[in-house]
Amino acid sequence: MLAAVMTTASAQTKKVSILGDSYSTFVGTIPSHYAPFYPNDRNDVTKVEQTWWSLYIKAMGYQLEKNDSWSGSTICGIGYGGMDSSRNNFISRVDSLGNPDIIFVFGGTNDAWANSPIGEYKYADWTKDDCKNFRPALACLLYKLQKRYPKASIYSLLNSELREPINESMREICKHYNVQLIELHDIDKQNGHPSISGMKSICNQLVEAIK
Repeated sequence: MLAAVMTTASAQTKKVSILGDSYSTFVGTIPSHYAPFYPNDRNDVTKVEQTWWSLYIKAMGYQLEKNDSWSGSTICGIGYGGMDSSRNNFISRVDSLGNPDIIFVFGGTNDAWANSPIGEYKYADWTKDDCKNFRPALACLLYKLQKRYPKASIYSLLNSELREPINESMREICKHYNVQLIELHDIDKQNGHPSISGMKSICNQLVEAIK
């Protein structure tokens, strides 16, 4: 009887994957050749258990499937200094999320900070040049994620304090693909990145937003 109960419980445990940037990294939880941010001398987050995603997964009783987060990565194909970032941008990593029930896409911060080109809204027939711009790249990303993981629930997280064209674009494109956008607010940061307090706030906002 106990075995049957345990089997039922494990069958209900949802698997979570993260497609992210520095805000979601932690050494040892991301592929070894990816650039991490956490832990960092200029931020008080020192344990993986303090990250927003670890807190959320524990709070919900879920399990981590894959954390595919790369510090400094953009959604589009143009990063800092106008450099081509298509080798490690979000679109290039769509197939690396395993078999998740839930996908968190936490990006756009570096697109904002790097002043990546915004571009025009485009919802089909994207070229590589199109995806050097934020709007077509985000649309392409969400389309590819929905096609690749048709059974997964996809949530897009929007960092606080980004420039308004990024915010507006994420609202519009997430609405187009019926992806829930969670606009974060009041995130305490150290060195531009969530502190222990900021990580807890992100977790709490996710729990509140996802019913």
